[in-house]
Amino acid sequence: MIPRFILFLILGIDALMLLSQISQLSISYDEANLLYGESSSLGFIIHSFIALFGQNDFALRFPMILLHLMSAFILYIISKEYLPHARNRIWVVLIFVLLPGVMSAAIVVNSAGLIIFGLLLFMLIYQKLSSKFSYLYLIVLSFVDPDFIYLFLALVMYSIHIKEKKLFILNVLLSAVSLYIYGFEKYGMPTGHFLDTMAIYSAVLTPIIFIYLFYVLYRKFLVKDMDVLWFIASVPLLFSLILSFRQHIAIEHFAPYIIVSLPLGAKMFYSSYRVRLKVFRYNYRNIFTISLLLLVVNSLVVLFNKEIYIFIENPQKHFAYKMYVAKELANKLKEKNIECIESDEEMTNRLKFYGVTACAKYILKEKSLESDKRADVTVSYKNRVVYMANVTNINNR
Repeated sequence: MIPRFILFLILGIDALMLLSQISQLSISYDEANLLYGESSSLGFIIHSFIALFGQNDFALRFPMILLHLMSAFILYIISKEYLPHARNRIWVVLIFVLLPGVMSAAIVVNSAGLIIFGLLLFMLIYQKLSSKFSYLYLIVLSFVDPDFIYLFLALVMYSIHIKEKKLFILNVLLSAVSLYIYGFEKYGMPTGHFLDTMAIYSAVLTPIIFIYLFYVLYRKFLVKDMDVLWFIASVPLLFSLILSFRQHIAIEHFAPYIIVSLPLGAKMFYSSYRVRLKVFRYNYRNIFTISLLLLVVNSLVVLFNKEIYIFIENPQKHFAYKMYVAKELANKLKEKNIECIESDEEMTNRLKFYGVTACAKYILKEKSLESDKRADVTVSYKNRVVYMANVTNINNR
């Protein structure tokens, strides 16, 4: 009873923190493209919530928070296979919700949050239900998002490992179907981005946790202790590293796969910790404490990232700048009775969400922050100007 109470307490606090961020953010260009561009499963979910709650930031971001909370709860359930003690599973959930990549996926509208949920739900179905339900679920996933192709490839390798013919045939077919429907992204001339990819993985997971999970996957390979979760984490990770030698990769396509390997990492950590005498457990406790502190610091930076504007020289270099400005800019334009305006494509799509449509009556032109001339509209955070623009009325030229 107490572990369940602590679990729901963690999820409740997590939900409150994420909900508090909704009013702080604006729709980004990528989110606007997902909303107004080609149809997708995630776009359908967001449109459904907008139909229910109206066109506002809550309807835009609440589906991601909901997927995040359900993912955390499913992680707690599937971790029982690896961690029999409930208190240990609580620690896994706490680390999960504090990971920078997971926090980002919980509030930013992109495929990462959907992929994490889809992978964890697959593990739950695979553990608790018959293979028929797993096969049916995999077929559904092939039409949900192109990033699930890495799950199919991982299961192809897993089916070879366990000599499961039906699973092999199904996932080969699903991989082919996914490639046929969505194609495969590749970019121009080969350019190396291996070190960049490793750095981004470290940022998404924090360096200590990424290095440890990498070690866990490698260690399990050496001792031939490879279950389905190992393949789900390892195959996409290896594929992303190989691909990074040729081109820049979108990390949100691959990071969810290594994130869901947390139960594997926790199992090895607790196994190594328990077999040692108390006097030799000191280093393990230190590593765990440092990792947890880094996660808390990262979480605080994400939650209070507006404060960073005070300290950086160029506000537009802020790591979350693309998630700001549009809402405040739309409100300032409406204060001037401007309901439509011409701007660059990126800002036009973002303003559209807040009710400022595209037209040729007014022109919005961004100004350099270094300009000493007065701007028609400015957006400031913490008394720091982060955006300036002039508005021109075509009829009054």
